[in-house]
Amino acid sequence: MQIKDVLLAPGNGAFFYDDQEAIRSGAIQDGFIYVGEPITPGFASLRVPASSLSVGLVLTDDTVVWGDMMGVQYSGAGGRDPLFETAQISDLTSRVVVPRLLDVDASCYLDACAKVFEPHEHERLPLALEYGVSQALLRAAAHLQRTTMAEIVCSEFSLPLPTRRVPIYCQSGDAREINVDKMILKAVDVLPHGLINSRQKFGVNGQTFMEFVKWVATRTRQIGRPEYHPVLHFDVYGWIGQEIDLEPQSIADFICKVADTVPDFTLNIESPADFGSTQAQIENYAKIVSILDSRGSNARIVVDERCNTLEDIRLFAEAKATHLVQIKTPDVGSIANTARAVLLCKGNKVGAYVGGSCTETDLSARASVHVSVATQADMMLAKPGMGVDEAFSIVGNEQNRLLAMLNRRRTQNENVG
Repeated sequence: MQIKDVLLAPGNGAFFYDDQEAIRSGAIQDGFIYVGEPITPGFASLRVPASSLSVGLVLTDDTVVWGDMMGVQYSGAGGRDPLFETAQISDLTSRVVVPRLLDVDASCYLDACAKVFEPHEHERLPLALEYGVSQALLRAAAHLQRTTMAEIVCSEFSLPLPTRRVPIYCQSGDAREINVDKMILKAVDVLPHGLINSRQKFGVNGQTFMEFVKWVATRTRQIGRPEYHPVLHFDVYGWIGQEIDLEPQSIADFICKVADTVPDFTLNIESPADFGSTQAQIENYAKIVSILDSRGSNARIVVDERCNTLEDIRLFAEAKATHLVQIKTPDVGSIANTARAVLLCKGNKVGAYVGGSCTETDLSARASVHVSVATQADMMLAKPGMGVDEAFSIVGNEQNRLLAMLNRRRTQNENVG
């Protein structure tokens, strides 16, 4: 077969793994660290440097193609896989996955993924492992077929070559004001995330959050180009439910109140509340969506927590329990599942946002761009890291290079035809 050896290389993710439950419970931020005792299993401290594991497939022509495994920032929270442990994942990869990789046809992408990711001892492989290996397999198929990763996705899922640029969404981290200015000056399509992950940042009755929303809108007019009109997207990490109320009506009322302060903008509110389970999340989010739609609000709900796997995404989309799904790429496992998730959302007329995590790497970010463009997602995250400049350049430049290549391919095909 085309894979003759497999390499493993430990590495770093671009940010940190954080104990979300401890932070929600009131952990105090001291400089860059959080002070307190960990709550989520696996965490030795509340903030842990993100680790990754690269897997390299050595092909018969001695080309090595890579993919990166890692967890998400809030590992072990909201039904997600536990904290990423490099040594444990490396051992499992060596024992179980490597022999499978040496026995597949790497030029047939979906078939190779299906064989490599079969359950082990009746259990699914860790999602981070699937994610990294599937990136490497996608690069292998693209190399063997002398094409782009996006074209492999289009071929495997019977999609036309894409023509549309996918809007890019940047996240600010804690350096909100400085990073918002960077986003506006660079005319980012969707901004700023805001990292509203504590009571201090949300404020009593959400007042601090509302003031920040108004400031972002005002700032875009102050320093942005005259024609610049981004979508405003804020991740509130369930704090509307925690601080205001867990009743859908009260949550919808608050969101409408926020939206009314920025009437000229589309307002995305991610993770307004955590209702404790996937089923409860679906039922209550569907009610919030229905109320916002009936009022003709300019606000849209984005689901993240409790919507992790491909099956979760299907349930939310079919129930119309969100306006937009964050497809958190490491949490759906194989990057082929990211493509499936986008197509599933589109089939149910629900927005598809190819997200992921600040803990990712340049390799996983670039692979995500190819899947996002191939499936024509509604937006994609600038990643990795919590800085604006690096992530926006990695994702934006990869998209521009890809579209240039696809345009050339399309022109060549038209000339042949």
